[in-house]
Amino acid sequence: MNIDEIEIKLAASLKPGRYRHSLGVAYTAASLAMVFDQDIQKAFRAGLLHDCAKGYSLEKQEVFCRKYGICLDEILPDSPQLMHSALAPYIAGDFYQEEDQEILSAIECHTTGKPDMTPLEEIIFIADYMEPNRKMIPGLVKVRKLAFQDLHQCVREILKNTIGYLESRGQKIGHKTIETYEYYQA
Repeated sequence: MNIDEIEIKLAASLKPGRYRHSLGVAYTAASLAMVFDQDIQKAFRAGLLHDCAKGYSLEKQEVFCRKYGICLDEILPDSPQLMHSALAPYIAGDFYQEEDQEILSAIECHTTGKPDMTPLEEIIFIADYMEPNRKMIPGLVKVRKLAFQDLHQCVREILKNTIGYLESRGQKIGHKTIETYEYYQA
């Protein structure tokens, strides 16, 4: 499926604000790919598709997860909002004919990250956090500057901010986020 077809299909399946966010992530990811000598088209596609499962209700996402054999035991009790990132690679493959494993992997870890991410995975993780449509939050200015200087440092800063935010709200921090943070601290 070409980019135009993906954009049309995404615009029809996502709420307007979510679609704008997806476009923002795609263009931010493409910009980061230019800076760090990565494949611009892959970064754009991954950014565009990263939230492709967000158009479904949590109940529908759960149905799809069961269909695809995604284990929900660790996701649902504490963080149902993370279900979309586990589901998105399957939706991208089945509904948008995305076959590139690098893109699918970047889509899968865009929310929590994972230890030892590839540059494309880091780019999508970062672009999702800082794209221009995001509301201003503490530390975002620093993240936006770091993003174009050092991907690893930027990932570390995002994880620090995310964990601090979750702790301040008394929310549970998922084990993938903690594992990723510990990896990027080394």
